[in-house]
Amino acid sequence: MKKILILLAIVLSISACAVYTPGRDVYTPGREFNGPPDVVVMPDTDDVYFVPDINVDMFFWNGWWWRSNESRWYRSQYYDRGWAYYNDVPSFYYDVDPGWRGYYRDHNWNGHRWNYERIPHRELQGNWNSWHNNRYWEREKTWGVQGYHPRPQQQREELRNQRQLQYQQRPEVSQPQQGRHDQQNQIQQDQQLKLEQRRKDQQNQIQQDQQLKLEQRRKDEQNQIQQDQQLKLEQRRKDQQNQIQQDQQLKLEQGRHDEQSQGQQDQQLKLKQGRHDEQSQEKTEGENAEQIK
Repeated sequence: MKKILILLAIVLSISACAVYTPGRDVYTPGREFNGPPDVVVMPDTDDVYFVPDINVDMFFWNGWWWRSNESRWYRSQYYDRGWAYYNDVPSFYYDVDPGWRGYYRDHNWNGHRWNYERIPHRELQGNWNSWHNNRYWEREKTWGVQGYHPRPQQQREELRNQRQLQYQQRPEVSQPQQGRHDQQNQIQQDQQLKLEQRRKDQQNQIQQDQQLKLEQRRKDEQNQIQQDQQLKLEQRRKDQQNQIQQDQQLKLEQGRHDEQSQGQQDQQLKLKQGRHDEQSQEKTEGENAEQIK
């Protein structure tokens, strides 16, 4: 029997090996179980479920399946496919007690009998949301732990902070985190450079637009000046033509007036001359008549 168990453990450990290509955000794990897995809800958590009896940490929380590989976290809505990279540590993980495997094996949670329930996959999928909204496992079941009272919220927060610090201090976690931190810094620097370049481009565009507007304004002013000068020149020509026409009209009218005046003067002179000739004729005839007498 022992040999069978050892052989089974070796097979499980080999099958737990995953296929992961660095630089890609898709994770393809091995097959740790046949068919949909049962889960067990973990005490002192916000409805975190774990898959028992496998050699990898696999959880269900908030409608997602979660697992880690080389300090990288992945999640999927399916237990056996569709694992995508999650760029952070899921918040529920700091509520997970590091000794949960031993507690599960011994049916004992922090000194209390732990009568956990294995929840079938179909039951989990159909009820996890209502269980979470109603706090079913904490209020009605106390997670199956006999005589157990949940830790106060302040104590849970202190444990969360302590576990988070311990997790971040792991060598397999701190080094990748440093790498991710460097990548984030590089991304931020690139974004800052892009932002500065965009600002420079915008400023250059504004200056170019202002220069174009200034040049256009100058051209418009020059065109307006030329149009004004052209209009003045045309108006001057018109005024000169009108003046010439007026002068010609005045000369014509003056010539007509002078002709009329000269004609009147000539007629007046002719009339006077005629009267004088008549008087001279009468005088001559009078003198001739006297001589005849």
